[in-house]
Amino acid sequence: MKLIRTLAVALALGTTAINAQAGNVLVVLSDTGRLDLKDGKVFETGFYLNELMQPVKALLDAGHDITFATPKGNAPTLDKSSVDKMHFAGNETEMQASSALLEKLNLTSPTKSPVISLTRVEQIGYDRFDAVFVPGGHAPMQDLLVSPELGKLLTDFHAKGKTTALVCHGPIALLSALPDAKGFTSQLEANGATKKQDWIYAGYKFTVISNNEEEMAKGLLNGGEMKFYPQSALEAAGASFVSNKTPFTSNVVVDRELITGQNPASAPAVAAELLKRLK
Repeated sequence: MKLIRTLAVALALGTTAINAQAGNVLVVLSDTGRLDLKDGKVFETGFYLNELMQPVKALLDAGHDITFATPKGNAPTLDKSSVDKMHFAGNETEMQASSALLEKLNLTSPTKSPVISLTRVEQIGYDRFDAVFVPGGHAPMQDLLVSPELGKLLTDFHAKGKTTALVCHGPIALLSALPDAKGFTSQLEANGATKKQDWIYAGYKFTVISNNEEEMAKGLLNGGEMKFYPQSALEAAGASFVSNKTPFTSNVVVDRELITGQNPASAPAVAAELLKRLK
């Protein structure tokens, strides 16, 4: 019923749900609204408004269908600090439009959310989906990076060369495809040293919010400190990081099936690359 409700929302928004040319994009978000920091501190977080809604709006406007999922099927949490026009190039109207669309989708509603679980996604069949998109916000650092259900999905997409797009902290989810993602992240948390594993994305070029950008934005953590940064983690796993030249400016890296965006400003460009793949 939740999947049907998602498609109904797409129709209500004026998209062409029954369209032979339309793609079905799976948008995967975190179940959690928190990130555990060092020394037992906790950072209240979730997904970033623009990182989710700019690509979602672009996909819906182009007539594509969207299915929303989280590991357990719980409604995702909006990081309230992301409701800021600076993430929309200073455009207050665009920010308000994204907020209105999010509300119309009921995505964060505990009772009305169209979100399904990744187990349900597998039951529906991975072949039902043409692409997967993972937005950022700090929340993926809590659960997506160690989700076995997400790792199984990504491994299937990788084997079939199917488009996999991620932005800002979203690319950390790629670690879920490691043979022992939990062991790998535990090592990172303990001392930063890791043992190499056979990772499907080893050797890929990618981008993610950089260590430099994390340092510049660490004031958001209210004095807390992350257990590790995603750039270092993905490099340790075997991927090759490609950075922008100016912090917090758009940067998108495309390598085989992967489309990765570095920061909030990269979300529109990630959406544009994703749309190219769906034509």
